[in-house]
Amino acid sequence: MDQIQQNGKGVADSQAASAAARDKLMDELKHAIGEAEDWLKDAAKDPAPSSDNRARFDDTLRTARTDLRKLEDSLIARSRSAAESANVYVRDNPWKSVGLGAALGVIVGLLVARK
Repeated sequence: MDQIQQNGKGVADSQAASAAARDKLMDELKHAIGEAEDWLKDAAKDPAPSSDNRARFDDTLRTARTDLRKLEDSLIARSRSAAESANVYVRDNPWKSVGLGAALGVIVGLLVARK
């Protein structure tokens, strides 16, 4: 039973950390989009973009790409952790897992049949 509680807590912690990473990324992407919009406004005023604006825009894009890669790596690691936790739970509780799968199948079947 202790293993089940630990797995549940691990999944909850992973979800909380994932949400925090997602929120941080969204804030950084909003900032990057704002920087890009500023650059585009400056470029519209001056047909020849300055090297300073171009460098700022390139830096913003580089930061956004790096953040997206970090988020992707984090999500992959958390997905693997969640899959491993699910695997441990299923191996420790095979009949509960079968019952849960059957119950979910019945619920999904009922929902699909209603439409």
